[in-house]
This record gives sequence, structure tokens and C-alpha cells, in this order.
Amino acid sequence: MSAVLAIAMGELRSSLRNRWVLSATLVMTALALSLALLGSAPTGTVGAMPLDITVVSLTSLTIFLVPLIALLLSHDAIVGEAERGTLLLLLSYPIARWQVVAGKFAGHLSVVAFAVTLGYGSAGVVIGWVSGGADREGAAAFGAMIGSSILLGASFLSLGYLASVCVRQRAAAVGVAVAVWLLLVLAYDAALLGALVADKSRSIPTELVQALLILNPADAYRLFNLAGFGRVSAFSGMAAVSQQSHVPAGLLLSILIAWTAAPLAATAAIFSRREI
Repeated sequence: MSAVLAIAMGELRSSLRNRWVLSATLVMTALALSLALLGSAPTGTVGAMPLDITVVSLTSLTIFLVPLIALLLSHDAIVGEAERGTLLLLLSYPIARWQVVAGKFAGHLSVVAFAVTLGYGSAGVVIGWVSGGADREGAAAFGAMIGSSILLGASFLSLGYLASVCVRQRAAAVGVAVAVWLLLVLAYDAALLGALVADKSRSIPTELVQALLILNPADAYRLFNLAGFGRVSAFSGMAAVSQQSHVPAGLLLSILIAWTAAPLAATAAIFSRREI
């Protein structure tokens, strides 16, 4: 455990030197505050709670931004070290290869968690101060959004690690990371929507569509936050989806955890047999 912690602290220090922590936190804070302040403007007219609107806005932002930040952090975690020649030095110490993967993952996850918590937390504090406070349901939805955003980041960190250990050049890792982001964040939903539009005879079972939807980590995150809380789902237009899908929140979180654990385990297994 001490070796994992030491590697995690080394990754965190490296992120601090490279301004990764500062850059990610500033981007998250600036965008979160902008969306929170601009999005809460019409609440007096429509009668919605400002924090609920903020949850809807930040959920849409997170689906695009957090996976991209996570992949940029993790895509060269293994292959980058190998190209620089520092991986051989690291493995010369009495540590297991799975500890290297676990330590690097813990360090990068701490960067994502810090950026999300501080960036989104500041938006929540500002909205609470401007609106005169938040009720329990709004605060619970906002807290769940922050926690699930970190979990979404963890799943894409794992995918970035898997890409990094499967290629031999950093340029290839960048290409794979971009492809993963485009596939899971953009192309997956577009393809599913296209299939539904083309299926004019409605031969695709609803259960199959629902299963395909929740198997995507980005969609599981979206459903958890936009359909899992009453007021948020009503404002986001997901109330009907929430009533028809009956997907437990625990299942959606389990899918995000599986998308974190499975690629990370595969990364450790491949790395343990890889020749450096």
C-alpha cells in the first residue's frame, strides 16, 4: 500500500508541475460558474429551483468535459513513461506492476476529483448564496451529481489506461483516446438514435434500447442525474423516461463502477505480461 501511495503522490506532483491540476480546476470552475449564473436567470419566471437548473446544466457539461479531461490525463500514463525511459527506472524498484497501475490511477483520480469538487462546489456555493440557500432535495441532487461526475471521470481514466498499455507510441495513444471519446460521448447516441429513426416498423424491442442506453457510461451518468431526482427530471424533460425506464440508481452507479474496474483490471493484466 505504501508503494501505491508513493506512486500516487508522484503522479500528483507531476500534475502540479505540469499545471494539470490548476488548468482542469480553472476550466471546471469557469464553465460551472458561467452555466450556473446564466442558467439560473429564468428561475423566477418558470418557478424552478436554481440548484436544480444548475444540476441539469452541469450534467450536460460533464458528459463532454470530464471524459475528455480524464482521457487527456491517462492516455500516456504507460506508453509515455516507456518512451521517456522512466518506466524502466520505476520498475527497477521492488514494486509489483499492478501497484504501478493502481498508484498512477489513484494520482490521476485525485486530480479529477479535486477539479470536479472545487469547480462544481464553487458553483453550488454561489448559487446557494445568490438564491438564499438550498433545500434538502436540491442539495442531495447536487451532491449526487458531483459524486457521479468523479465516478464518470474514473471510468474514462481506466479506458485511457487501457489504451496506453495496448499501444507502443504516444501518438497512437492520443488517437485511441480521441476515438474512445468520440465513440462513447458522441457517436454512440447518434447511432442509437439513427437506428430508432430507421426502424419505422418498430421492430426493435424497448428493453433492448434501454439496455443499450444504460450500457454506455455517459448515458448511465446522464440517466442517473437527470432521471433520478423528481424536480430535476421534470425540469430536464426526463420525467417520462424516469417513469418508464424503472432503472434503479444503484444499477446505473454499478455500470459506472464496472466501466472503471474492468478496463483497470485489463490494464494491470496486460501490463504484467508486457515487455519493456
